[in-house]
Amino acid sequence: MKHASIPSAHRYRAWLQALSLLLLCMAASSVLAQTRAWLDRDRIALGETVTLNIETDGSATPDYTPLQSAFQISGRSSSRQVSLGSGGMQTRTLHAVALKPRSDGVITIPALTVGTATTPPLSLVVTPSSAAVPARAGDDVFMESEADDRDPYVQQAVGWVVRLYSAVPLVSGQLDQAQPDGASLRQVGDDAQYTREIDGRRYTVIERRYLLIPERSGTLQIPGAVFEGRGTVGFFDDFLGRSGELSARAQPRFLEVRPVPDDAAQPWLPLHDLQLRYQSVPQDLTVGSAATLTIEAVADGASAAQMPELQLPPIDGVQVFAEPVQADERFVEGRPRVTLTRRFSLVPTRGGAVTMAGFGMEWWDVNAGKARTTRLPALDWEVSGSAPASTMPPSSAPVASGGDPVAATGTPLSTARANLREHRAWVLAALVFAALWLFTLVWAVQRSPAARSTAATPTPAQPPTSTRPDLKALRQALDTGDFADVADRLRGLARPPARDVAQVLERLADPAQREAVEAMERARWAGGDGVAARAQLREAFARGPRWHQAPPRETGPLPPLYPPD
Repeated sequence: MKHASIPSAHRYRAWLQALSLLLLCMAASSVLAQTRAWLDRDRIALGETVTLNIETDGSATPDYTPLQSAFQISGRSSSRQVSLGSGGMQTRTLHAVALKPRSDGVITIPALTVGTATTPPLSLVVTPSSAAVPARAGDDVFMESEADDRDPYVQQAVGWVVRLYSAVPLVSGQLDQAQPDGASLRQVGDDAQYTREIDGRRYTVIERRYLLIPERSGTLQIPGAVFEGRGTVGFFDDFLGRSGELSARAQPRFLEVRPVPDDAAQPWLPLHDLQLRYQSVPQDLTVGSAATLTIEAVADGASAAQMPELQLPPIDGVQVFAEPVQADERFVEGRPRVTLTRRFSLVPTRGGAVTMAGFGMEWWDVNAGKARTTRLPALDWEVSGSAPASTMPPSSAPVASGGDPVAATGTPLSTARANLREHRAWVLAALVFAALWLFTLVWAVQRSPAARSTAATPTPAQPPTSTRPDLKALRQALDTGDFADVADRLRGLARPPARDVAQVLERLADPAQREAVEAMERARWAGGDGVAARAQLREAFARGPRWHQAPPRETGPLPPLYPPD
């Protein structure tokens, strides 16, 4: 009788690898295709084109038939990107198509079918074609730039748009916008590309958006943007020695920046409009149970870094736990617009009537030139249940309204135990597979010649390397971040990193920098002048922080008893 041979370690490892690959394929096949759609602009003029982007992880092509009645369709393209993430290999396909509206008004882009998925409907505002013709219209290439507000306030977020018009196809080129003196300017988002007809000539327009924040009042000069590139040349152009080089320069613009009004509230928040609303409000509250309250703030004319924190007023008898703020920044009508959303978990600690004062925010109306306050209505609840007679120890689990203990995720423990029993077989299989994989890995490492040679010849310890944080992040925080971001950047630039701002002050060697940090702290906690503090910080840290030289540590023949700080 023949005995079955024992499989070799190589075959065993191959079997485990095949099993793991099979499990990954099964997990990947269970994930549904994700599809999203967006427009590069949501407001255009009649005669211009807009690009509709559709991204999907499937292989299907969108059906553009529903768009033909309202748009002229051109310029279809697609690109594929393959990435390796925690879930394995992922393939994303981006489809793009140029749409030219047939009429003005508010046009709804209907839902499109992409394989088994469907895109959400989108809205596009099409304004009547403008009668204004750019000054350099008729040239092969020209540029223009404009601000959404010609007389902004100090620290007001201004939308700055640069447009490059080209009547000839571009082969290569570079567009540069110089920084103005007395304001911060940074690019926002990607370039938008569309076509526009001017005096019967078709131009390709490349639009680049910037966020401009004036730092001081008075006349602000913004240098004109510059373009240098090359366009395609025909046979006769090549015969005549024309190289195809193109260049254009926009005219410089001047803005009259207004100072902060004396009667403006602090923190200073200049906006075009501010809308607040309760996105979701719990109808009932129960002692010991968490309920969700969601607030949404839409600020017209601000970035996320300029907005104050969304925080509920204190509620007597209710514990409030806030989740991180979700920010969505966009460019609408040539200026920034941010939507902030924050969810709060309300956990009552006693029964009876509970009232929450209306959440409000003070801001300055830049159009009307007056202070305004936007406030939500107050909320009232009647909390059911009552607090337990005895105080629970800190290690006890909270109790739901039905008397069932609640797990850390908010699910009753009886339900959690039932779910665990239902999926116990899968949990055990996963644990066994992980143990086998770990055993194989350890065995392979111990058997490898590299591991044996490494064990025989110890390698001297290498000193840890550290990467110095980029000073660009500090400058960006000084331009558009809040003072908490500036403090975090300064603590990270210290070596070793500082624990708090007080340690930053101890290590700074420049008195001017220490005074600037102290002014920042007064603005954060003592009602100081935030605008002046930010200007002082920019001037003091223009070339980066200057630190005291740390004295060398004394080393002896024995290692220290405690690790160094």
